[in-house]
Amino acid sequence: MVAVAILAAGRGTRMKSDLPKVLHQLGGRSLVEWVLNSVQGLQPIRRLVIVGYRRELVIEALNQKADGSLLPPLEFVEQPEQLGTGHAAQQLLPYLDGFDGDLLVLNGDVPLLRPETLQSLLRTHQENQNAATLLAAHLPNPKGYGRVFCNGQNILQQIVEDRDCTPAQKQNRRINAGVYCFRWVELARILPKLTAENDQQEYYLTEAVNYMEPVMVVDVEDYQEILGINDRKQLAEAYSILQDRIKENWMKQGVTLVDPNSITIDDTVQLAADVVIEPQTHLRGHTRIEAGSRIGPGSLIENSQISQNVTVLYSVVTGSTIAENSRIGPYSHLRGHVEVGSACRIGNFVELKNTKLGDRTNVAHLSYLGDTTAGNQVNIGAGTITANYDGVKKHQTKIGDRTKTGSNSVLVAPLTIGEDVTIAAGSTVTEDVPNDALVIARPHQVVKPGWRLKS
Repeated sequence: MVAVAILAAGRGTRMKSDLPKVLHQLGGRSLVEWVLNSVQGLQPIRRLVIVGYRRELVIEALNQKADGSLLPPLEFVEQPEQLGTGHAAQQLLPYLDGFDGDLLVLNGDVPLLRPETLQSLLRTHQENQNAATLLAAHLPNPKGYGRVFCNGQNILQQIVEDRDCTPAQKQNRRINAGVYCFRWVELARILPKLTAENDQQEYYLTEAVNYMEPVMVVDVEDYQEILGINDRKQLAEAYSILQDRIKENWMKQGVTLVDPNSITIDDTVQLAADVVIEPQTHLRGHTRIEAGSRIGPGSLIENSQISQNVTVLYSVVTGSTIAENSRIGPYSHLRGHVEVGSACRIGNFVELKNTKLGDRTNVAHLSYLGDTTAGNQVNIGAGTITANYDGVKKHQTKIGDRTKTGSNSVLVAPLTIGEDVTIAAGSTVTEDVPNDALVIARPHQVVKPGWRLKS
């Protein structure tokens, strides 16, 4: 049996933010969500999150993401004062009373740990029946970190703080990563004995390790996995590492990234093989893009579903769905639950909001459709807008199949226009129109020959 405890109580003062550090975003997820995701493959029977600073925000954010059908529910343990990692673990004593398994302890601000690393840690711990197993890393520059010393069988001999190391000991680049697996009954016996006899007057899990045996060390292959986030610079560095991982993965799966350095992709995005992502394109949230589509250059797609063989050029698409073989852009903006049918064309300087278009419908340029439903093979002329807001409420416009609007038409909602309707250029339509009709709703042209301003 495995339980997981995630230390997420700190404020993170160096982030210079009122938001708890573990809720800062990294590639589509909060820092603590990354840590929670990394332990899913271990199939823990308990998941405990130790909270403190603005705990209500952390609890609310994680409860919104929790999927009780797949994982055990999250349990929140309060740490009113943040007095070190050992003190945080002490708060678990009443929650894990009677638990007879292994406890994995992780920090909520270390988002780059791979699941495979934690699986290796747990496997080593259980196969060797260790009292404790800790994760270590070899840093290029370990200055400031406590050094880990082992014998030839990777059994821990001692952890020496950087300030206490001799010159010879400082040559050791193996450091404590702060990730532990404990036999819980052993840890529970020791936790009440921890002392705060140090400069910070805090309680540390490293002291608990000193009372346990055997304690084994597992080295992480890539030291970048254990990098913690303490300030905005480290957050940006972690994002760069994460982006390299994500983009390498998609290129291996058959996605073309024309200029990877100028592209960003959230971890929550899904891409099919033979998708092409052009430079300066950014994919966010729960976006899915199907095979044969070409996105960019210069596009932002967020929380949207893009079907096969779609082109999106210099455009912004958020919260929308685009069917196969449609073309979007350049300079289009689709937002707020837009549904575009197959083989449509949404052209330059077009904005669609909360609008549904049927198949083979064109909105070629310089138009705004809001709260609109248009059928199949509709052609929206240049400069057509739906006036959907009366200052208090939004209203719907419905346009039937094969209807055409002339340039600079204004459709004043609420309005229903039938099928096979033609609206003359410059018309302002305020009344419903039946099927198979011509609408001319503009003032009669007046021409006065020989007229000019007198100088």
